[in-house]
Amino acid sequence: PPLLLLLLLLLLPLGPAAPCSPQPNATHFICTEPTLSTFPSGLPTTTLAISVEFTALAALLPAALAGLPQLQELHLSSNRLATLPEGLLHPVPTLRVLDLTDNLLADLPAGIFTGNGHLQHLVLQGNQLQVLQPAWFQHLPQLHWLNLAANALVEVPPAVFHPLHSLRSLDLSRNRLASLAPGALAGLRALRRLDLEGNRLGTLPPATFEPVPALRFLFLQGNELRALPAGIFVPLRHLRVLDLAHNRLQALELPLRSPGPALDLDISGNPWVCECPLLALLRRAAPRLTTARDTLCASPTRYRGQEVAAVSQAGDTGC
Repeated sequence: PPLLLLLLLLLLPLGPAAPCSPQPNATHFICTEPTLSTFPSGLPTTTLAISVEFTALAALLPAALAGLPQLQELHLSSNRLATLPEGLLHPVPTLRVLDLTDNLLADLPAGIFTGNGHLQHLVLQGNQLQVLQPAWFQHLPQLHWLNLAANALVEVPPAVFHPLHSLRSLDLSRNRLASLAPGALAGLRALRRLDLEGNRLGTLPPATFEPVPALRFLFLQGNELRALPAGIFVPLRHLRVLDLAHNRLQALELPLRSPGPALDLDISGNPWVCECPLLALLRRAAPRLTTARDTLCASPTRYRGQEVAAVSQAGDTGC
C-alpha cells in the first residue's frame, strides 16, 4: 500500500551527511574532519569564532566569510591552503585573531588585511613565505602578536614593520635570515619579545636594537654569530632574558646592568675565550647563567673545558 511504502522510505537511512554541519544561532564553529575539502557554508550570522583545522581544505572562495559581520577569531591551521583571495577578510572587519599555521602559503595578496584594523594576533608560522610585503602591515595598528616562524624568509626589508606601533611579540625564528638590514625593527617601540632563533645570522648591525628599547626577551640561539658589535645591547635597559646559545661567539656583549632581577643569560655552546674581557664582564654584570654546566671555556689552554662561571668567580684569574 502507498502508506506503507512511504513509511519505509522515511525509515531508510539517508546519504552521508556533510561533515561539520553548522548549527543555528551558534557562536562557535569547530571542524577537524580530515576529509573536509570545502569551507562550510550557511554559518549563522551570530558566529564569533571559526576553527577549521587539520582538514583537506585547499582553497577558499572570496565570499567564504560573507554574512559573518561579528566574526572575531578565524583558525585555519594545518590545512592545505596555498593561496588566499584578496577580499577574503573584507566582510569581517571585527576580526581579532587569524591563525594560518602550517599551510602552504608562499605569498599573500597585498591588500589581504585592508579593513582589518582590529586584528591583534596574526599567526603565519609553518608556511612557505619567502618575501615580506610592506603592504601587509599598513593597516594593522592594533596588532600585538605576529608569528612568522618556520617560513623561508631570507631578509627583513628596512622598516617593513614600521606601522606596527602596538606590536608586543615578533617571532622570526627558523627562517633563512643570514643578516638583518639596518632599520629592520624600525617602528616597533612597544616590542617586548623578539625571537630570531634558528636562522643563519652571522652578525648584526650595531644599531639593530635601538628601535626596540622596551624589549624584555631576546632569543638569538642557534645562529652563526661570530662577533657582536660593541654596545649592541646598550639600548636594552629592560632586558630580562637573553639567549645566545649555540653560536660561534668567543667574546660577549651585555646590556648595562639595571635595577631589578638579574638578567637570565644562556651563552652555552659557544667557544668562549676565558680571558679578562669576558671574565670581568661577567663579574660586573652578574647575570644568572641558565645553563652554566654547558657554558665552557675553549681557550686559553689552562681553562679549556672548565665552566665559564667557575673561572669568572675564581680569585686567581689576574683580572
